[in-house]
Amino acid sequence: MSTWRFTVSLWLLLIILGIILAIIGFAGVGQILIWIGVAVLVIGLILSLTSRRRNRV
Repeated sequence: MSTWRFTVSLWLLLIILGIILAIIGFAGVGQILIWIGVAVLVIGLILSLTSRRRNRV
């Protein structure tokens, strides 16, 4: 029997949660979560690109 597991990236979860909170009315908290999500996304992309360069050499 196989089990299905749904995984979401941390950056996507933070951005979605931030947008929902901003729509509900918690704009300050929502905006902070959106910025944290964007920062995690950018850091993840930078680390991914640098690890690919190391593997090629």
